[in-house]
Amino acid sequence: MIQMAADANNHPPQFPNAAFDIVAIAASAGGLTALLKVLSTLPAKFPAAIAIVQHLAPEHRSFMAEILSRRTDITVKHAEEGDCLTPGTAYVAPPNRHLLVNHDGTLSLSQSKLVHLLRPSADLLFKSVAATYKERAIAIVLTGTGSDGTMGVQAIKKMGGTVIVQDVKTAEFSGMPSAAIETGNVDFILPLDEISSTLVNLVMGECN
Repeated sequence: MIQMAADANNHPPQFPNAAFDIVAIAASAGGLTALLKVLSTLPAKFPAAIAIVQHLAPEHRSFMAEILSRRTDITVKHAEEGDCLTPGTAYVAPPNRHLLVNHDGTLSLSQSKLVHLLRPSADLLFKSVAATYKERAIAIVLTGTGSDGTMGVQAIKKMGGTVIVQDVKTAEFSGMPSAAIETGNVDFILPLDEISSTLVNLVMGECN
């Protein structure tokens, strides 16, 4: 059984064989290439769920999930309202929808107001993940312009989670990584090539 039931206190399910239950990833400009690099070497039985916010043009259909799924052994899908987080699955926020993680381990999509002129917002995803999964959450900030994710990174750290940021030297656009690093709430600053292996070690290393 890969997913344990949430308990009576409305805590989210914890996944067996995982030191962390969820990895929340944020990217903007240059993000597709970076996401491909991170996801492509994850094992099919990666024991945590992944939630992805990539800033996309709201007026166009996104093929990101299809593109990513061709290059990774994990399952990649566009997030849908009510999806239950499942290990080895990456959920991509659809264009023009905020992606939120609920306290029971399900997903919600929202068209609430823009955050820093953005929807989906990394800050909203990270904050919801921090509130729900606390110390069992990892946030990753990849290439992008602007500062989305900064407040969310602080929320992740406040609740005991772990933060990974792409080294600006390997980021196509340094705005988002630089802003995250400047918060002083980052555990790992890594070249893009090292993020996936570090993620596997963090999530699987303590349980294997």
